[in-house]
Amino acid sequence: MLRQYELVDRVLSYDPDADEAMLNRAYVFSVNAHGSQKRASGDPYFSHPIEVAGILTDLHLDDETIVTAILHDTVEDTVATPEDIQRLFGDNVARMVDGVTKLSKIEAQTESERAAENLRKFLLAMSDDVRVLLVKLADRLHNMRTLVHIKNPDKRKRIARETMEIYAPLAERIGMYEFMKEMQTLAFREVEPEAYESITKRLDSLKVEGEDRIAKIASGLKLLLSRGGIDAEITGREKHPYSIWKKMSERHVSLEQLSDIMAFRAIVDTEEECYRALGVIHRRWPMVPGRFKDYISTPKRNGYRSLHTSIIHAGDTRIEIQIRTRDMHAQAEYGLAAHWAYKASNVRPDTQVSWIKDLIEILEHADSPEELLEHTRMAMYQDRIFAFTPKGELIQLPKGATPIDFAYAVHSNLGDQAVGAKVNGRVVPLRTEIAQGDQVQILRSKAQEPQANWLNFAITGKARAAIRRHIRHKEREETIALGRKLYDEIVERLPTPPGEAAIPDALRRLKLQDEASLMEAIARRQFTDGQVMEAVMPGSTDGEDEHDLPPQQHAIEIKGLTPGVAFHFSAECRPVPGDRIIGIRRPGEPIEVHRIDCPSLADTTEEDWVDLTWGDKAEGGIAQIEITLKNEPGALGAVATLIGQQKANILGLRMDNRDTTFHTNTMDLEVRNAAHLMRLLAALRAADVVSSAERA
Repeated sequence: MLRQYELVDRVLSYDPDADEAMLNRAYVFSVNAHGSQKRASGDPYFSHPIEVAGILTDLHLDDETIVTAILHDTVEDTVATPEDIQRLFGDNVARMVDGVTKLSKIEAQTESERAAENLRKFLLAMSDDVRVLLVKLADRLHNMRTLVHIKNPDKRKRIARETMEIYAPLAERIGMYEFMKEMQTLAFREVEPEAYESITKRLDSLKVEGEDRIAKIASGLKLLLSRGGIDAEITGREKHPYSIWKKMSERHVSLEQLSDIMAFRAIVDTEEECYRALGVIHRRWPMVPGRFKDYISTPKRNGYRSLHTSIIHAGDTRIEIQIRTRDMHAQAEYGLAAHWAYKASNVRPDTQVSWIKDLIEILEHADSPEELLEHTRMAMYQDRIFAFTPKGELIQLPKGATPIDFAYAVHSNLGDQAVGAKVNGRVVPLRTEIAQGDQVQILRSKAQEPQANWLNFAITGKARAAIRRHIRHKEREETIALGRKLYDEIVERLPTPPGEAAIPDALRRLKLQDEASLMEAIARRQFTDGQVMEAVMPGSTDGEDEHDLPPQQHAIEIKGLTPGVAFHFSAECRPVPGDRIIGIRRPGEPIEVHRIDCPSLADTTEEDWVDLTWGDKAEGGIAQIEITLKNEPGALGAVATLIGQQKANILGLRMDNRDTTFHTNTMDLEVRNAAHLMRLLAALRAADVVSSAERA
């Protein structure tokens, strides 16, 4: 553990103007506050915040950040109060300590109101001062370094998964790659111990087999660049175990088959030399197609800049090479933290980075804890691509983004009014995936509005939050309109027309706030017709309620319908979860749900159509198939057995045709979803007794 004078000297070594008295005061305060508390390792508890502060001194962070690190657990784990921190160390430190404390309360299994609210508060705190995040990342890194001392294996795994899912991606998002790699390695060791041991043992054996291989390649690279007139600093390393395991999993190969486990870095003086070095290297060794990335002309969203290429070295070894300047290297090592190393020159960056601004916008639109957590994870963790507007403006998006994501990234109004897109001059559907470097032009119409089915292919949190916000607003308008229509039908059955005070009186009796709430409640069937009649005109039903709710017509959730609106599945096409579906409106009847390819849709107009999708947990449906069997003993029994083995259920059977060779049957089958049905049909077609099996 760092002693008091050692910690202070570290800060003063890179920031002579730091508040030495505040640093000493914080050290003493933390030691006294934590007192005799112990960590799982048996060390004094105050050793942890001191070591966290030490990690941050390696990043040359300012005195307020170091003091926040020293104090970050005092409010949560001791009798110290936020008022104590504010009085002794000022508003900035008090606010940052509060922000770190709130993030500490977020748990890995975070599908709860409390966790979402903590995340909301933390993001708001972080948007004001990103140093909060830097302290929390250092805190988590030190906890991972000492994870081995926690005796409960389940707790260790929970902390490791939390690190892998939340904190390592956060570190990556702000460009702190060294933090990210160490967190991933330590978490990987806990979550996948056998894979970790296997990979590290194999890496150790490779080192023994070729002890100086990396050094020889690095020396050759330096000599090559020197002959090209470029003075470069060359370093080489093996990729860390988690990175190797991830590549093995993605490519489905063994470690022996994985060729690019070595990476080298060339650090030069100028941006021009970066490109010259790239040319020298590509003239000497063949480049691996598709493995070149120019993050200098198009930096990552976290500010990372570098050239990446992979080459075939010595005819059989694939290696990765990164080329960057010293300034780029500082940014790559420290990421966002690098900005805070310039206090001495009074240069302070804008504390809000762009992806945090997106998260703050999402906070305003999320309707539930689940939405908030889903969108923030999307915004923080996904890989990025670069696309361009027709005017050449660079838009950064997650990998897999579509033009609808692009439109909302440019402006919310553009997203709301999108009707199509041109990608590289070619008109494409809004669900088209954007590729790296595409030029995207959004086609818009003022008559357009967000569609529910956009949620099927919008992947950015910003786009999904805006679409859901519009859908909720539209659904409420539709619900209120439906409720008003039902209300008019209900009051027509009253003995006499209601007076002007009828609705205000009904609101009071039903304990509702306004007329819109009443109409919404009627549409959602929160009250029976009889209850509404009694509220509007007491005594009108003689105490009898003859207008109870109709029986539920189907339990499967359908998105795109106003909640409470009745629907039923078409008997002609029998849709099941997973099918693309559409609804048909007919006056006075429930919505009829059809498969998108149902022939009966030809008899309808698009004005009658309702764009629908299945609910997230939709499962179970009745599909109809036509199956032709060989006319031989036991054929039908064999098919029935096969259907049972595939976990489907026969609900109905009709023989349509029979001759001396074959017989054709129609079967009603209970299946989980469309994918289950397709697997079942494939299994039936493979049976010897089956001539053909198709969906009716």
